[in-house]
Amino acid sequence: MGVVLIASLSWLGLGQVSGQISRIDVFGALKNRPEKTSTALNYLVVGSDSREGLTKAQIKSLRVGSTAVAAGGRSDTMLLVHISKSRDAAYVVSIPRDTLVTIPAHKSFDGKFDIPAAPGKINAAFAFGGAPLLIQTIEAKTNLKIDHYIEVSFAGFTGIVDALGGIQVCSKVAINDPKSHLIMSAGSHILGGIEALKYVRTRDFDGRGDIGRMERQQQFVSAVLRKATSSGILLNPIKLTKFFNATISTVKMDSGVNKSDLLTLAKQMRNLSAGNLRTLTVPLSDPNASAPGIGSVVIWDPTLATDLWTRIRNDEALIETIKPSPKATTKPVMVDKFKTKTGAENPCASTK
Repeated sequence: MGVVLIASLSWLGLGQVSGQISRIDVFGALKNRPEKTSTALNYLVVGSDSREGLTKAQIKSLRVGSTAVAAGGRSDTMLLVHISKSRDAAYVVSIPRDTLVTIPAHKSFDGKFDIPAAPGKINAAFAFGGAPLLIQTIEAKTNLKIDHYIEVSFAGFTGIVDALGGIQVCSKVAINDPKSHLIMSAGSHILGGIEALKYVRTRDFDGRGDIGRMERQQQFVSAVLRKATSSGILLNPIKLTKFFNATISTVKMDSGVNKSDLLTLAKQMRNLSAGNLRTLTVPLSDPNASAPGIGSVVIWDPTLATDLWTRIRNDEALIETIKPSPKATTKPVMVDKFKTKTGAENPCASTK
């Protein structure tokens, strides 16, 4: 879903559709927030499991229950999207929904009770206090200020995929997941919106849980970007307008963004290419930990995760170049401490 942000930043300068975005206030009540150290931008992109906007046929196909079941929505996916101050590079960092965090003190839903700060899973912050509490939790955990917020529902995701004519995915093994209701043979497939949603939500078929799912989501984001750019959508105002007219009504965005800001940013972002988009996961020390009273949790690597957020906060490169001594004959070495198996590569490149 991070590509939704990347594409929208190139599009939102088109006045024909920008007015259709649903605006929400997520920053108004936040206090004691981290300071910014550069003009780079940080977007929090959340995939909500809200059924709002789905047809009855789509709900039946997904087997996710009625729209009332998840009226408030839960956070299925969290992506931190960092856009460089020069607007020519972006990092998309997946945040595991089971990350162990301290959820700040907050009010109960009815506003009658004060809930003290306590350990919990990061997606519980969204469930307890929506986007504001989630942002507050992430900022406290990363010391990184979130500038803007985008929320994409089930309907928004399926509309995006369908508007692109489906997305190619590749699986080395057959998938039969009774929870996501995805049945797919091994090999390459072009998935429409509903089947693609099942694909990015499946998490139990391979025993890797949320970590395996995040890798598939990152590959899917890269596939969406390749499809959008190869179709000429991002650089074609007419195609772009049609694309977002089919999807934008189900996307929510913070109320702090105005049209002139987005137009300026869209012009700057023309230098961003697929090769300058980096997808990765927060470095982990224990993806299968357990916390008393909470259950299974994911724990970040205290050194590498801190280094990652510091580099992003300072808008620094994630890849270091180590130069040899003046007498050495070897070439400089590129060191990528945050390298994962996912990224902008085509997951079906080697599949015939």
